[in-house]
Amino acid sequence: MKPVSFANALYLLLPVLASAMPAPITGRDIHSRGTSITAQQIIAIAPGAAQSCASRADKNAPTECADAEQAATNIAKSFEKYQVTSPAEQAAVISLLALESVEFLYNRNKVPGVAGQGSKYNPQSAPCGEKSLTWHPRLARNMQSPAFNSKYANSLNVAVSSDAAQTLDKLVENLEWDFGSGAWFLTTQCSADVRSALQAGSEAGWQRYITECVQTQVTNQRKEYWQKAVKALGVQSS
Repeated sequence: MKPVSFANALYLLLPVLASAMPAPITGRDIHSRGTSITAQQIIAIAPGAAQSCASRADKNAPTECADAEQAATNIAKSFEKYQVTSPAEQAAVISLLALESVEFLYNRNKVPGVAGQGSKYNPQSAPCGEKSLTWHPRLARNMQSPAFNSKYANSLNVAVSSDAAQTLDKLVENLEWDFGSGAWFLTTQCSADVRSALQAGSEAGWQRYITECVQTQVTNQRKEYWQKAVKALGVQSS
């Protein structure tokens, strides 16, 4: 038998080798990442959520606490429901929810205690001694002011009561609704122009979201949470 030359053998093997090679990397779409969120990502943004609620819940509001797994699961559901697939938008929403709820400890207003209003900063329960923060109640874990609670409830076909506190009760008893207000607010109350700027992943776009849509001030604490969220979700600036 005539021996097969090395060149001929290599020629015969090329199709096999080519099929075994990995597909070329086409580049990551910085404007879409799907809707999945992990507990590890939540912990990277809000370290306090790594602890169980049995150990960290406020004794005056023990049922309001949520851990990282609960937060991740229900935030992901909200992103799926409202089709928030931009990593930059997801980072903005999660960072705001984490900040406003004291890392998912609260879902009701504590200071000054407005009936029917979503969670707000409690100066006696601030993480890391952050007792000088100015927290805005509009967008928190479960929702914001009573007026926006009513709009949110209507969107879910939840009966709105003349008693704002009763409407809030209905929203927070369901974890999907409780965590869903951030994505709802972004997709229904923010202008297309602001969302477009936010999706670019830049700090300037995030600042517009905070000042023009959430209508509050950019603070160092807000920025710190946003930066952690950007890193955890792998946001890239376009």
